Order: sequence, then C-alpha cells, then structure tokens
Amino acid sequence: MDKRTFIKNTALATAGIMLGNQLTSCKIPQSPPKKHKNWVWAHPHVNWSADTWKMKVDKALDAGINAMLVEVYNGTNTFYEGGQLPMVANVLEKIIPICQTSGMELHAWMWTMPCNAPQIVEKHPEWYAYNGLGQPAHTHPAYVSYYKFLCPCHPGAQEFITGNVTALSKISELAGVHLDYVRLPDVIIAEGLQPKYNIVQDKEYPPYDYSYSPSCRELFKAKHGIDPLTDIKEPASHKEWVQFRRDSITHLVNDILVPEAKKYNKQVTAAVFPNWENVRQEWHRWNLDGFLPMLYHNFYLRDMDYIAEHTQKANERLNHKKPVYSGLFIPAIKADQISEAVAEAQKGKCAGVSLFDLASMSDEHWQALKKVLKG
Repeated sequence: MDKRTFIKNTALATAGIMLGNQLTSCKIPQSPPKKHKNWVWAHPHVNWSADTWKMKVDKALDAGINAMLVEVYNGTNTFYEGGQLPMVANVLEKIIPICQTSGMELHAWMWTMPCNAPQIVEKHPEWYAYNGLGQPAHTHPAYVSYYKFLCPCHPGAQEFITGNVTALSKISELAGVHLDYVRLPDVIIAEGLQPKYNIVQDKEYPPYDYSYSPSCRELFKAKHGIDPLTDIKEPASHKEWVQFRRDSITHLVNDILVPEAKKYNKQVTAAVFPNWENVRQEWHRWNLDGFLPMLYHNFYLRDMDYIAEHTQKANERLNHKKPVYSGLFIPAIKADQISEAVAEAQKGKCAGVSLFDLASMSDEHWQALKKVLKG
C-alpha cells in the first residue's frame, strides 16, 4: 500500500468513526455573542463605493439592524484577501472600517458545500458528490449549473472547506463566520419553486438524491455492510442511509468547521432550511452560536403565518437553548407588510430577524422596519 492510499484510507476510517458524533467541547469566545439582534445579508456589490456602503450600513443601523453578513466567498471567487480561490475585489477592505466606526457587527458569509471554481473541478473531480444515478455533481448538477456540491465525506473536500473557514477566521476584524449551503442538494425543492424548473417532485428521485460518492459509499459499506448505490432499492425509506447523509454534514460542522473557527474566537452561524429533511440538514444538532432559518414563505406557497410556525418549530427543535433569527425574504414582502412579517417572527419567539437582502431594502422598507423595531 503506497503512502497516498494509506493516508486516504486512514482519513476515511477516522471520518467513519467520528461520523454522527457531536462535538462535546470547543473553545468559547472571550466575548459571548449577544443573543438578541437583527441581521441583514449583503452580496459583495463590487461596484459600490465606500460611500455607498456607508450609506447602506447607516440606514440599516438606524432601522435597528445590529449585524451584517457580507458574502465574501460564492463558491467560485473570493471578495477578500487571503482566500484559497481568485479574489475578484477586496470588498472587506471597504466594509471593515465602516463597520468598525459605526458599531455594526460584521460576519463573513461563505458558501460551504458548492464549489464551481474551474480549477477545482479540473484538478479534483473526486471531491464532488454523486447523485442516485451515480453521476457526479460537477458534470450533472441538480436544478441549476452552480449546484456543484462537494462530497461531505471526502477528506480532500473537507480540507478545502476547512481552509475557507480558516482564512476567514484569521481576519481579526470579523465577529464571525456564516455558513451558507451547508447541506446536500435539495432532494425535493420547495413547492413554489418546482414550476420554475418544470418538475413535479411527489417523492425522492435519483437525479436529485445525494451523496453516493465513492467516499460516502465506502464509509457506509464499512459500517453497514452494503453499498447504498447498488444494494438499496428504496433509499428514501432506508433509515440508516438517510441518517448517514445527515450525519455526514453534522460531522463536518461539529467536528471540523466549528472547532476551526473557535480557534480564532469567532462566532459561527448558518443559514438553514425549515424543511431540513429535504436537504439532509439536521441543523438542530449543530453546535452553533445562532441559527438563521430561511423562512421564505412564498417558496412554500404559504402566507406569513409560516414565519411564526417555523420560528416556533426551530426553537422547539433546539430546546430553546440557542437563538433563532427568523429569515425574511424581502422581495416577497412589501414595505407595508414589514410589521406583519416581524410580528409573525416575534410570535414564534425569535431572537431577532434576518433580512434577505440589503439591496432589496427600499427607503420605505427601512422606515417601516424602524417603526416596528424601535417603536
């Protein structure tokens, strides 16, 4: 057995032992994060000047927003210095001084599992997840071209994802790292989105069912004695295989990514799904500092009561021990509906709201939000 094979097998075995175990201890930040605050997601907007960013941040602060999540890695490029992939522009360089002066808490928003960088696809095709047809995500992505998800079990993919967290955690001015797309592809997408892709998903179908990568199959077979790709006829009803995929993401978060960020005293939060089963995202088991469920009611063909319902469910799954910041989809909420949306989140006992996104907020939205948050 050569050295490379030995290292690979050792890493796989180690991952198999740790898979599903929750982190029992981790370094606690010197300054514990506030539980009650309001957030806004912000895309990088490389063409915005520092003055434009300052204007946007000031409006958010004035309306009652305490923390901003800036997208600094989108699965293809980075928007800060020191990342593993090409930097398009150093957006953080513009934003950090503004947030430091104004008091806005700044978090780095990163894509976790998808990787669309051509150099990674070319050099490391073995890092990618596979669907139930045995097709890799980098050649057969589900739904949209950017759904090139990495395999949660492959040591190389894990190391790459960890490297992104490390690079961001080393930036002293950041309060935390925010994990987005920390999951597998949707085996069933939200009802409101299915017509967009001209599909009907009345059950789980193989093209959307992940991950059957060689690494995942090896680990599962070592534990259960069967190959999930060839030996399981009804994957959706096979409890061990369903749980294995959930555990693979939980292991990545709890045993790898969170400890890495905590080395640098960073808060760790994540954007999570209310219909967590459909993305193998058992986030109520994650050791995070806060949870931002994306309660985009229109995606699920629901009215705003969906926000209260799933804020409450999130709190219940977390045993009311961790803060839940209700994610509101501003493109589906008019300015005169802001008070209703926030009221629904508060009805579900949120610790604050998180708005998607900064550019979608009009002056009327900010005015309405200020009234409801500040009275």
